[in-house]
Amino acid sequence: MPRTFLSGADVVLVDRVASNCTVVLEHDRIIDILQGPHAAGSSDDSRFDVSGRIIVPGFVDVHVHGVLGVDVMDDAAAVRTVARQLPRFGVTAFCPTSVASSLERLQVFLDAVGQARTDPEPGAARVLPAHLESPFINPDYRGAQPLEWLSTYEKTVGRRKKPSGGFFGEKASRRLFPLPTVFSGPDVGILTMAPEIPGGMDLLLDARQAGIRVSLGHSGATYEEAMAAIDAGACHATHLFNRMPPMTHRHPGLVGAVLERDEVAAEIICDGFHVHPSVVRTTVAAKGASRVMAITDATAGAGLPYGASATLGGRRITVRETAQLDDGTLAGSVVTMDRVFAMLVTQAGQSLIDAAALCSTTPARELRLASQGTIAVGQMADLVVLSSSLKVEHTWIAGRKTAEPER
Repeated sequence: MPRTFLSGADVVLVDRVASNCTVVLEHDRIIDILQGPHAAGSSDDSRFDVSGRIIVPGFVDVHVHGVLGVDVMDDAAAVRTVARQLPRFGVTAFCPTSVASSLERLQVFLDAVGQARTDPEPGAARVLPAHLESPFINPDYRGAQPLEWLSTYEKTVGRRKKPSGGFFGEKASRRLFPLPTVFSGPDVGILTMAPEIPGGMDLLLDARQAGIRVSLGHSGATYEEAMAAIDAGACHATHLFNRMPPMTHRHPGLVGAVLERDEVAAEIICDGFHVHPSVVRTTVAAKGASRVMAITDATAGAGLPYGASATLGGRRITVRETAQLDDGTLAGSVVTMDRVFAMLVTQAGQSLIDAAALCSTTPARELRLASQGTIAVGQMADLVVLSSSLKVEHTWIAGRKTAEPER
């Protein structure tokens, strides 16, 4: 079988950076890592001279709403479109991420996720089970989530319940749908929820029983409420620090609980605006790179020029330093994973090894992607070749070179 030789690069392994190496690929796997540059072994083999470059594991982004003008909830084709675009930014696998919406729109989205997962396109980023930024969040911390689709949870009938004022006010959800519809099948991987909403702990337990990874976010939970949720099985935190109360020395809150508990792997938006690079550095120091996942929280505005317009869940956003709704509300980021990796190294003080863990190894492990997220013999040949200035030169998915970034 023909082999591919990526020759002469510095290779970021889990425990060191191996200088001047050759990574050998066969079919979809890494079959060898050799010291020094190597020529192709036969006329059927291919050799790429990547001297002076850096090879890192393919980036795994667990929180992506869109890119380059396309939102994953736009239509039935949107998930595939986003999957085709992400490799130019080094992403080899991602979780399409929803916002609170009608059942009809959510079902179209989940059907699209399922189709893209079971029938993947060669050269496109792998589509992982969806991340639902669900309707079950605290309205006071909703951010850009539409208030009209937020809900409490009523276990007795297994339904999303329309509240009558009170916790959600008068603009609460107008529609109901059976909870099993949302949790059915393999196409939901992560559920963001607030444990303090009415019925929140019942929701958490039901989601865990259904095999869903529960993430705490868009929440005003106290420290005690957050600790109880973690004890009940929550193991993920959605964009730590954003859309939750700040941690203080007397009221640690949700942030304090997440920083304290090793059971929880925390997302952190690494665009340099949502969370200051020094706080990113402090978070990694507190939890370790093995318990933190760098994310984009990218919207359809990611990759577009400043001032451009796009949509998030059907609402208009404008590209600034972040994505913003018309009223100025922050609505996700406009960063891409190549810029996240560079920010971690150049601004947040992370080594190449730790940056690779944050962008690749930790999210892959947390999502149980056993053959992804590291560079080692036998692993999937999902790789990113970076220039010395940390720009993507090309991306490999399952041993196949994808389209190169536009210059």
